[in-house]
Amino acid sequence: MRVFLASVLMIIVGVLSAPTFAHQQKTAISRVFFNPRTQNIEVEHRFYIHDAEHAVKQLFDRNADILSKEETRSTFADYVAKTFTIAGADGTVIPLEDVGYEMDGRYFWVYQEAKPQSELAGLLVKSDTLREVWPSQINTVNIEGNGDIQTVTFEGDAEVLGVDFDGN
Repeated sequence: MRVFLASVLMIIVGVLSAPTFAHQQKTAISRVFFNPRTQNIEVEHRFYIHDAEHAVKQLFDRNADILSKEETRSTFADYVAKTFTIAGADGTVIPLEDVGYEMDGRYFWVYQEAKPQSELAGLLVKSDTLREVWPSQINTVNIEGNGDIQTVTFEGDAEVLGVDFDGN
């Protein structure tokens, strides 16, 4: 009976601690969306608040607090904007304007947008956010609204990745 109870307890502890391990993966998702209604390019970045909390202490200040300090949230959003860029296939940088940021549940969101661009043959993307803090950080960027959805993933030595819109 003791062995059975010990086994059940180990299973319960494992299940309850699974979410803890899940957010330790250090991942972020960004979406670049070509909005057909406005013709703008809309960009949204999603980070786990847990990861952002730990990162701001390393990046900015040991007293940084993304949960309770507006200044920290603003500084983190500025950091995200500086570490993410998109350019046309020819390398011409597309200027992104900051739209805002918010905390929603367990996520911290950062929003940007760009004015309509002339015909783009493709995009070059650079997504370095948090990669200097954690070498294992993986940033995934989905490009939508200009043909099929395309995804680029920044991990390891990846610096600039591209997508081609020809044929889409």
